[in-house]
Amino acid sequence: MAKALIALALCLCISLPVAAAAPKKPPAWAELTPEQQQILAPLGPDWDKLEPARKRKWIGIAKRYPKMKPDEQARVQRRMQAWAKLTPKERQDARERYKKIKNLPPDKKEGLKQKWEEYNRLPEQERRKLGSTPRKPPTAAPAGAPDAPPAAAAPEEAPAAAGALTPSAPAATQ
Repeated sequence: MAKALIALALCLCISLPVAAAAPKKPPAWAELTPEQQQILAPLGPDWDKLEPARKRKWIGIAKRYPKMKPDEQARVQRRMQAWAKLTPKERQDARERYKKIKNLPPDKKEGLKQKWEEYNRLPEQERRKLGSTPRKPPTAAPAGAPDAPPAAAAPEEAPAAAGALTPSAPAATQ
């Protein structure tokens, strides 16, 4: 009997940390606090469809939100609203672009950042026009042409590249 109790105690001691380390399921929308619901309101309609890891990320943002400056809070809200409007395919594409840009060498990242800033300096009407224009495939250089450094990206490329630069994507994520 004593051996059985010792074995049981040993099993409990071993299994307790494992059980405690198991991640608990993130709360459903109705289980969020009113403050969390207010902060995460743009995600409300899709909340229960989000993956657990994404929910935990958004809850972390909601915890930090009250300590943010008003301009940071406004930026988070704008990005969250834009993210909520994206289709699942668009969200996945944005995540993939973010990963690609994150892995670029620093000089290429800086080049993309400059192009994005140039794009943002354009008048709103011009940006809309460029954003709705389908991108042209890159043209091949004529045979025998001397090697030239690649030209700067056309403005049409800026919106797609820039979309991944904005971590709206509370990185960038659903």
